Amino acid sequence: MVDPDELTDPGPVTADTADWTWVLARRCPDCGFDPDEVGPPALAQAIRDAGQRYAAVLGRPDVRRRPAAGVWSPLEYCCHVRDVCDLMRGRLEQILAGAGRGTVSFADWDQDAAAVRGRYWRSDPAVVGAELAGASRAAAAAFERPAAGQWDWPGLRSDGFGFTARTLGGYLRHELTHHLWDVRG
Repeated sequence: MVDPDELTDPGPVTADTADWTWVLARRCPDCGFDPDEVGPPALAQAIRDAGQRYAAVLGRPDVRRRPAAGVWSPLEYCCHVRDVCDLMRGRLEQILAGAGRGTVSFADWDQDAAAVRGRYWRSDPAVVGAELAGASRAAAAAFERPAAGQWDWPGLRSDGFGFTARTLGGYLRHELTHHLWDVRG
């Protein structure tokens, strides 16, 4: 085990300022995610499967190594995915709690600030593995809950982009797929 006090801060990563919502309308040329292949019946299992694949990534001996300056290490990506699972589960729970009576609003979330605040680079891979396993299981269970009509209930991100429970699930599935591609998982 690595002593966190002996780790050196690798510095900041290049901020991702892209608007990734386009993946809800067309195939991602990088990771191959296709929004037309995403549907509620398979979503929960896809989340569980991705969680297992990330566990294998966390077992790599080079899990802390950044592939290039300004790019997260596999460990940092796994921390991000853990947090995204929790975030999307929470947003889905907000939509369901709104009971379709109107559009719920999501609090802002800055992934880069979360990485700095959480000191992702300093995390223990075993701890992250347990947390990610729990977060992916909880997200999968949450995305099993909506009934047919609930998939179209709305939510609004702080930048004004509108989601439904269905597109929120698709967005999460892209995050899981794309970051596995990022870490060659």
